[in-house]
Amino acid sequence: MMPNDIAFPTIFFEDEAPGSVLDPERPVMARVRRWKAGEVGRESHSHPRGQLLWAEEGILRVRSGGTHWLAPSSHCVWIPGGVVHAVAMETDVAACFIYIDPSVTRVGKSACEVLHMTALMRHLILKFRALALEEAADKDERLSRLSEVIIDELATLPSAPLSLPAGSDPRLKRVTGRLLESPDDHANLEELARSSGAGVRTLERLFRRETGFSFSEWRSRLRLMEAVNDLGHGRSSTEIAGRLGYQSVSAFVAAFRRHFGVPPQSYMKDGSL
Repeated sequence: MMPNDIAFPTIFFEDEAPGSVLDPERPVMARVRRWKAGEVGRESHSHPRGQLLWAEEGILRVRSGGTHWLAPSSHCVWIPGGVVHAVAMETDVAACFIYIDPSVTRVGKSACEVLHMTALMRHLILKFRALALEEAADKDERLSRLSEVIIDELATLPSAPLSLPAGSDPRLKRVTGRLLESPDDHANLEELARSSGAGVRTLERLFRRETGFSFSEWRSRLRLMEAVNDLGHGRSSTEIAGRLGYQSVSAFVAAFRRHFGVPPQSYMKDGSL
């Protein structure tokens, strides 16, 4: 049941969402919900409020404008207000989404991005959620102060390399779509070019022009994002290396460390990243 003694509650549940609620007096609102693996949170949509998507448990996948973002519980995804996006669940998910009123201008993040979830931000969100459910007489005043701290901390969260552009050219999208659907597909560039309707050189040019990566760089990034997904499912480095086509476990660990700065198991354990 939702509280009915205020015009706009501060916390929402299940399918209720505050993304379109404009209220500068409540700059931060929250939504909590659980989903099953494979569920779609919502098809493509937008709302005036900016949104911070965080899975307290599980892994989220967010898509917007041809780019895909992956966020385990050690990370969150920022979606600016007005940006069309869709959210899907890679695993069972317990999520707490934070919505920022468009009157707030100091967040300073104008594009979608994956952010490292700091221990402080995690604590602030959980505290906000708990406080919003209380019946204390001074609740609104305390929520207002806590909202200011959440906004300040959000503005400082560092970005993380967990995004992957898919491109817009139909020939390129045939390839990126195939690989995004099956990251363990080991087809080489020549095989992929034949199925795309483009020559090898053309396809390589399309990768560089539309994604900013060479084909090998793009595939490496995809595999590392999928590795994060696998780690979230509890798979070992040995299992991941074999599934994603690395020559050895040590080759996988080295590639992971180069990209993320830490070895695979540390990446998932260190919530302070």
